[in-house]
Amino acid sequence: MATAPRELTRSYFLGKLARELEQRGFDVTLRVDPPSLKVSDPEAALLNETVDCVSLQGGWFYRWSWGEVVESADEPDAAATLIARVLGAR
Repeated sequence: MATAPRELTRSYFLGKLARELEQRGFDVTLRVDPPSLKVSDPEAALLNETVDCVSLQGGWFYRWSWGEVVESADEPDAAATLIARVLGAR
């Protein structure tokens, strides 16, 4: 079964965010179905969060597990900074 273009776009943006978070020292796992990132601080394993990427009016956005928007997917650096702040690391 072929991957839908929408899922490829979602995975592309999640990959950009994963690189930014890894550069900040986080452990990041890309989940495939549905595409999302599990982000954790290796120094505090209990601190983790799942972030997905959704298409909303105005473009693609990273979103917390509880549904609130983190940041535009065009701004993976800003999203990674906010995620790091929320997880209380670095």
